[in-house]
Amino acid sequence: MTTAKSRAAATPAAENGGRSTTNRKGPTKAPTKAPAKASAKAAPTVHAVPVDHQDKPGKPMNPKSLPVRPGEDPWTKAEINEVKQALIEDIARFESQIEISTAELVGLLRDGSEGAGRDPADVGSANFERDAEMSLANNAREMLDQSRLALRHIELGTYGSCDNCGQPIGKGRLQAFPRATLCVTCKQREERR
Repeated sequence: MTTAKSRAAATPAAENGGRSTTNRKGPTKAPTKAPAKASAKAAPTVHAVPVDHQDKPGKPMNPKSLPVRPGEDPWTKAEINEVKQALIEDIARFESQIEISTAELVGLLRDGSEGAGRDPADVGSANFERDAEMSLANNAREMLDQSRLALRHIELGTYGSCDNCGQPIGKGRLQAFPRATLCVTCKQREERR
């Protein structure tokens, strides 16, 4: 029959591979680790607008309430429907591009880029193709996200406001480039950096 003291005394010897240790200062408590919370910082909470719009239809949005630049006519329902249709087509196109690029990448990665007896020029060419496909896939993902966000802004009634300054982007710019999130002035500033 063992007691709690004998089990506690046996533990250090077991941890040291059966060797006993001597403590000249007397018994002390085993060092404890600092709590993990003290060393790790909590990730910031992000409160973003959900982009997935297909599961719940939004409430009807009044196109005339969307911001326009001075001198422009208010948005009409037909113009907004045309922009929505263009965004929906873009979403389908970008999803298809991502699927194709992903399949190409899988094929390129499966073949491998290095191996015994492979010509260095072939290896370089395969690496170039892989990098190009990765770039195309990333670009398509970015455009897909922008298109979904623009569609969500339409549903929320915030479509047409510059994300940077809050001023209207302009109907002409949005009809030519429906994914635009910055007015011309802010976009020029961003490109100069």
